[in-house]
Amino acid sequence: MKDFEDFLKKGVVKKQSIDKARAQDLIDEANRKFKQLKRIVEKIGIDDENANDLVEDSYDIILGLVRAKMLLEGLSASGKGAHEAEVSFLGKLGFREQEIEFIDKLRYFRNGILYYGTKFDREFANKVCEFLKKIKQKIEDLI
Repeated sequence: MKDFEDFLKKGVVKKQSIDKARAQDLIDEANRKFKQLKRIVEKIGIDDENANDLVEDSYDIILGLVRAKMLLEGLSASGKGAHEAEVSFLGKLGFREQEIEFIDKLRYFRNGILYYGTKFDREFANKVCEFLKKIKQKIEDLI
């Protein structure tokens, strides 16, 4: 994983005015998606049929919160490498390398789902959902 400062130097991440309203919108959307994901898990459960959706939604929830934190610090990422830069930002927030690497794998896997039809199973989706519960709270504690 590249260092966050490299993304700043390359212009993938830019400094901007703090945008509290947009950050709050992203937080609200992440929370809405998280509630929906919890309802699915509680009512339907995790199975091979919904595994991809849960993996994809988990990644989107994490990234929404990361983007919100970046906006609150006057930063935004766009263009090629933006998602990677957002994941790298977690290093600046003090997240462990193991956590960052797992989120980066989710980034890669999400792209596999969207662009290559990669399929994940119930077991992996369960692991991702458990990780989401822990990491979501850690990010929210920093916002």
